[in-house]
Amino acid sequence: MARSNRPVVAIDLGGTKYIAAVIGTGGLVLSHVYCPTLSHEGPDKIISRLVMSVHSAAREAGVKLRDMGGVGVAAAGIIDINRGLITEAPNLPGWRNIPFRDLLKDEFKIPVFMLNDASASALGEHRLGAGRGLDNLIYMTVSTGIGGGMIINGELYNGADGTAAEVGHMIIQVDGPLCHCGHYGCLEAMASGTAIARMAEERLRSGWKSILSPMVKKGKGNITAEDVAAAAKKGDVLASQVIDDAAAYLGVGMANLVNLFNPQMIVVGGGVSALGERLLRPARKSMKQHAFKLPAGTVRVVKSALGADSGLIGAALYARQQAGGKP
Repeated sequence: MARSNRPVVAIDLGGTKYIAAVIGTGGLVLSHVYCPTLSHEGPDKIISRLVMSVHSAAREAGVKLRDMGGVGVAAAGIIDINRGLITEAPNLPGWRNIPFRDLLKDEFKIPVFMLNDASASALGEHRLGAGRGLDNLIYMTVSTGIGGGMIINGELYNGADGTAAEVGHMIIQVDGPLCHCGHYGCLEAMASGTAIARMAEERLRSGWKSILSPMVKKGKGNITAEDVAAAAKKGDVLASQVIDDAAAYLGVGMANLVNLFNPQMIVVGGGVSALGERLLRPARKSMKQHAFKLPAGTVRVVKSALGADSGLIGAALYARQQAGGKP
């Protein structure tokens, strides 16, 4: 079998978790190894554990690494796809100018292809998910941070260096909260899972009453976006308001994208997308309030069809495409 048509390894590296998998043709997931990233441990330890996870995924799939078509990597951060570098990653402390592609190539002895994780998800949703048959779509991942990927005229748009569609770092409020990237008022700082948790905790400390109140202790970081979502589901006023506010900011970001690119669809994935219409309904409303009427009437805002596997499947498709094989 030609190497380009063999199963491929797919890696999805994020700030909270990473996944190693073996993907067959048609996006078939043959094995799947999930681990917490433990980003505070730094690049060396994370890469070492990730390599072991890839070997585990290969064993689980019953395929030897040397017999695979390559490795497709979907990585969080600002990726230089030409040199295979993670130049910086706001949600991965210490990851600056890491030659990730070459490190993996040296380890596995097969071709390695790398792109931004949200761009990989955009490719996956376009080819095998919610965006099948469309020519112009934008993918937004709303999780620990916020990322994006774009399909323009049926092709993945990477930009000159591979850093296109960093939608989470649009400035939404110039005097807004500090983002992990070092700037203020980014969409990521206003509408991500991290932002939802921060807003809830700030309001609790200012005196708001909530079923979340007992969780607030000295220091920071006691409440998660999942906690806020669970409280909102129970009708908690504070939690519901926080989600509505985050959704409104998310809609402003969507409006900017709609006015700039006139997409047919915006696909929303990532952990926070588990809120479904509780997040998307107010986000759509905000988008329509801030975007031009014609493109806002054209675009559909939907939840990811591939869910947590969108980045993996997109990375595998990208590796096959770069190797000249069938998707």
